[in-house]
Amino acid sequence: MFEWSASPVLVSIGPFDIRWYSLMFVLSFGIGFYLLKNMVVSEKKPESIMDPILLVLMISTIVGARLGHTLFYDPGYYLSHPIEILKVWEGGLASHGAAIGILLGLWWFARRTPGITFLWLVDRVVIVVALAGFFIRMGNFFNSEIYGHPTDGSFGVIFLRVDSIPRHPVQLYEAFAYLIIFAGLILAYYRTSVGRLPGRLFGWFLVTVFGARLVLESFKPEQAAFTADWLTLGQWLSVPFILTGLWLLLRPVKEIPQR
Repeated sequence: MFEWSASPVLVSIGPFDIRWYSLMFVLSFGIGFYLLKNMVVSEKKPESIMDPILLVLMISTIVGARLGHTLFYDPGYYLSHPIEILKVWEGGLASHGAAIGILLGLWWFARRTPGITFLWLVDRVVIVVALAGFFIRMGNFFNSEIYGHPTDGSFGVIFLRVDSIPRHPVQLYEAFAYLIIFAGLILAYYRTSVGRLPGRLFGWFLVTVFGARLVLESFKPEQAAFTADWLTLGQWLSVPFILTGLWLLLRPVKEIPQR
């Protein structure tokens, strides 16, 4: 057991605050851009696609995550107060919505970019998305948010900014799960032929990331404004992603030429 009382503000400069969550968000895009650029260059794709990809990822992540939160977790309130949907600065982003937004954004981009297919693109982007998941959940930990159920076990965190009850640090569970998944995906890309099988890395990403979510959501209090039977809403939302991943892994594909 240990106590956690870190401020969500990293440093204040005059009237402006630099927050841990913002720093983690910037790191996720910055490091992700560097890694993705290396893949693009090594496969002799035009480097000029990188800036548009980054813009598409940023917009689709924020829009998808915000709409996912408002429409999945409390649609009654937000549909009655639609202007509240725009208030991203007040918090409320859903990772399932971000995933949908990113996929739609990449599909749109691939359709308009000669020589780039959706599966080629998404197979590489999911590697950096897994790393981004690590940074975002660390940001949640610094914010003392998305914490788990109370625990009386030998391991727990007391989030003093919330209450004095030991809780599962589910943000850390997720963060390190995503870090391990990132390591597995990037090793598979560079050290095996999996990256030359269209959809395989994407499939492994969906199965592992949302499989982890399916398990770890059980440690969290329900966040939705309505009940979802014996599974939480987050678990129900993970199921279609897992099934899609299994389909991608099991379907026959032809290997693309060596990089």
